[in-house]
Amino acid sequence: MDLGTLVARNARTVPNKEGIIYENNRYDWKTVNEKVNTVANTLIGAGVKKGDKVAMWMFNTDMFIFSFYGILKAGGVAVPVNFRLAPPEGEYIFGNCDAAAVIFDDAFEPAMQAMKPRLKKVKYFLSAGSGRFENFDPLADVLAAGDINEPGVAVDEFDESEILYTSGTTGRPKGALFAHHNHLTLVTTMAALIGLRSTDRLLHAAPLFHSAELNLYLNPGTYLGCTQTLVKDFVPDKILGMIDKEKITQFFGAPVMYSFMMNVPDFDKYDLSSVRYYGYGAAPMAAESVKQMIDKFKTDRFFCLCGFTEAGPGGIALPPEDQLRKAGAGGKYLVNMESRLVDPEGHTVTQPGVVGELVIKGETIMQEYYKNPAATAEAIKNGWVHSGDLGVMDEEGYITLVDRKKDMIITGGENVYSKEVEDAIYENSKISAAVIIGVPHPEWGETVMAVVSLKEGETLTIKELREFLKPRIAYYKIPRLLEVVDALPMNVSGKVLKYQLRDKFKDKAAL
Repeated sequence: MDLGTLVARNARTVPNKEGIIYENNRYDWKTVNEKVNTVANTLIGAGVKKGDKVAMWMFNTDMFIFSFYGILKAGGVAVPVNFRLAPPEGEYIFGNCDAAAVIFDDAFEPAMQAMKPRLKKVKYFLSAGSGRFENFDPLADVLAAGDINEPGVAVDEFDESEILYTSGTTGRPKGALFAHHNHLTLVTTMAALIGLRSTDRLLHAAPLFHSAELNLYLNPGTYLGCTQTLVKDFVPDKILGMIDKEKITQFFGAPVMYSFMMNVPDFDKYDLSSVRYYGYGAAPMAAESVKQMIDKFKTDRFFCLCGFTEAGPGGIALPPEDQLRKAGAGGKYLVNMESRLVDPEGHTVTQPGVVGELVIKGETIMQEYYKNPAATAEAIKNGWVHSGDLGVMDEEGYITLVDRKKDMIITGGENVYSKEVEDAIYENSKISAAVIIGVPHPEWGETVMAVVSLKEGETLTIKELREFLKPRIAYYKIPRLLEVVDALPMNVSGKVLKYQLRDKFKDKAAL
């Protein structure tokens, strides 16, 4: 069994069932498989061999689906690339992964023309949009006239399947390498966790280059032959309209996506009753925000999926029945993997309230960081992959993440974990978004700073914020500095780019 075989199986077992919906295009699984085969055969004809890496600089479109599974059926390794990267960042990944081919959307054509002479290992370029460009074959023409037969490449469950690059919030991104087996295991994990059914209708609004949407939702949906709808751009009111129109039953989004949807003025006009389960993850969510979300969507049928790319993504999860009772927590163990907190020496943290690093073990974790043995050895120790996320466990074994290891603030010898401060700040009704960072201080080493955006028409001073927080958290954790901004800098996963804020405000305490 391999990921590409899932598409072929759907073509045999449910050929006439609607498989993929994108804009005005609706494809049954038989047609999906034919288009996937055409991509596979085209790549093989262009010289792509088993084990070759094929980069995908693409948006959420039908072409993404055909390309992703086509690469896998050709025996290749799919390398989805963040479509928000600047050209030099994309070029770094194309070179680092040793791409033998690149499939890209029209928006990236000027960048691809410029870097093409430098990408010496790339044998083939395919443009995936409606444009026609010199030096590049258009994928639409290939699909219209290509070979729809099964490519016949023998792909093993333990062959390499994906390289997923980390977000690179602290430096050059690293490529997490996976085999088909890793994600087939994850498919069964997700099907069991969220009760996925063959009758489910999934909406892919989060980017498919991201591990969560790709491996927690697209692949499981394909495994079960679900109907899957894609949207290229996240427009909150259009997402709500799509859920209503297509009777979506499963949806995943980063916390910031739910925040945007909740702010749609005529939210209540949309019929969302078809949704059996909502998933959220990719970034922490404050307890108060979880409660607001449940109230707004009028359901507690949410799953918190708290994981990280290198684990599959795997990690921990919080089921619907615990959403209010344990609001803000990441959750507990998942089937097919083990999780624990460890101290700096690698010993298991067993006492509630003691901070440790979240580590995961199981068949979903990455094989390695591609071409980076030093980073691999640092990340995977005795079979456990280290997340870099710090958390605490309560008396029932539920884990709540409190900070990244590199983001922990030490002020006057005291450790401050940003999430507990952020959770307290979110209880203030004026706050739209908030993040806590440490900035250098000549006496205390670091001091706590809050960077916030406010709801429309609101104002906030540092004095007001400190007074609000005094009864909620220890005195040394209360921010001494405040900066109000229009919006927080985030990557596409909804994670705040704290390093940008630390650099921007590094001299703030000295002013």
